[in-house]
Amino acid sequence: MFVFGSSLVDNGNNNFLPNSTAKADFLPYGIDFPHGPSGRFTNGKNVIDILCRLLKLPLLPIFSDPSTKGCKVVHGVNFASASSGILDDTGFVSRQVITLNQQIKNFEEVTVPELEKETGNNGSREELLSNYLFVVGTGGNDYSFNYFLRNPNVSLQAFTANLTNSLSLQLKKLYSLGARKFVLMSINPLGCYPMVKPTSEGKCIEALNQAATLFNNGLKSLIDVSNTDMPSSNLVFVNSYKIMEDIIKNPTSKGFRDADNPCCEVVPTAVFRGSGVLCKKDGNTCVDRNAHVFFDGLHPTEAVNIQIATKAFTSYLQTEVYPINVNQLAKL
Repeated sequence: MFVFGSSLVDNGNNNFLPNSTAKADFLPYGIDFPHGPSGRFTNGKNVIDILCRLLKLPLLPIFSDPSTKGCKVVHGVNFASASSGILDDTGFVSRQVITLNQQIKNFEEVTVPELEKETGNNGSREELLSNYLFVVGTGGNDYSFNYFLRNPNVSLQAFTANLTNSLSLQLKKLYSLGARKFVLMSINPLGCYPMVKPTSEGKCIEALNQAATLFNNGLKSLIDVSNTDMPSSNLVFVNSYKIMEDIIKNPTSKGFRDADNPCCEVVPTAVFRGSGVLCKKDGNTCVDRNAHVFFDGLHPTEAVNIQIATKAFTSYLQTEVYPINVNQLAKL
């Protein structure tokens, strides 16, 4: 599995970026993770870790770690970088990120040659890579930390069309390098993040959720045209928006008690009207983390990640995964 995207799928690449402010290499992040804080933006495992377990893969190494070479790349590599987006300028608030374009470049120029060397592959790259899953989870930051922060003089529809088009070109680039199996993660209900809600019991911000829905509809439509654009490829759309929305609307039915507040003590920010984004270093956390939907002002708890990954892997509901699930995709 190769992973591209932002903090929802980042396993610690930003730990190696000296100037980045988007890091989770300190407690209480990782409080429930076997190795403690690792750069994962949650209390325990993220969606990628759980998908790896379901696919019987080891935890993926991160690209930024200098030791990620040789036999370590054979099961896959995680390239994702917190605070990055589809657009190159989206990471500006965090000072230093690895953009999606750079993530793909890192895969092409460093990891693929390393993998060819390690496997002794003399055939086509398509043969080499056709059994790997390419997971892409990005787009939310392009809205939360770009469009809605900058209020550019462009309509939401035009901005979204540009995003979808850019992502489509990035997927085609991966396809041209030999990728054939794609897992596209929807963006989550941006308007329900604690960081944007003015009060802890407040309603979700509709304008932000509408933006997310607009993008997700565009992302899903990429799958419908992929047969023409990328012959013999298979794409799966994981609707984490719907999975999370179902939990937020009726938390108790899914085993949760709090869908409004961050579990950790967050650092207040003047940028958003809500709670703040990241956990305070060595700050307090809620006791029952499995009962919370959000660990900080933006990222879900491990308990939610388990629901998203499990449904991505096993669900037969097309409202949750489309057109097939990740387990079916892996077996193709």
